[in-house]
Amino acid sequence: MVETLVWYLGNILDYGAQMLPCMILGLAGFLLLRPARRRRLVRLGLESGPLREGALLLFVMFCAGLAALTVFPANFWSRTRWHWVLQGSEPLFPPVTWPVRFSDIQLNPFQEIQRAFRGPWVMFMMVANIGIFSPVGFFPALLGRRPRWWKALLTGFAASFAIEFLQLFVGRSSDVDDLILNTAGALAGYWVFCLLRALFPKLTAKFQCREREDLYHG
Repeated sequence: MVETLVWYLGNILDYGAQMLPCMILGLAGFLLLRPARRRRLVRLGLESGPLREGALLLFVMFCAGLAALTVFPANFWSRTRWHWVLQGSEPLFPPVTWPVRFSDIQLNPFQEIQRAFRGPWVMFMMVANIGIFSPVGFFPALLGRRPRWWKALLTGFAASFAIEFLQLFVGRSSDVDDLILNTAGALAGYWVFCLLRALFPKLTAKFQCREREDLYHG
């Protein structure tokens, strides 16, 4: 049991390291666009407080990290892959063989989910697919107006569908179970938000844009 948990932790750290380069790019993009966002909020008579800005930054960096794991070839951002790429042993982007890609599409619902109970790796991937998409449901509900469960459901489905489609072009397989699990993860993230809002309504309200106070004291 302990060995399995250590193995899970090692995989999580490895995926986290692969997310880091794109997360740094997300941070840079957020900082570059922040002045334009602030000017837009001023025109609307709104302001975004420190908590909201911090949460928005985390979400932007997470989305960039999620893209690093999903819309690039497998292990694209790992040190081992770049070692072989720089040595010329592997191409940066592997060639796509379309007959193989189409044959790898898994369209039977719950096939991989059932396999998850037969081995630790498939179980890890199932839990990871749910967990990694929970912020897709949580942050938009926390930061947006009028959060609804169906918005989280549609957002998770649309984002996962786009990822599964793009993976065809980078030499990765597409799986309907990933679509199901990712959508479930987004919905789970929304329910976490609902729980947080029920327990700490004043805290969650601080993540919303508010009207500028200087409009009333200027």
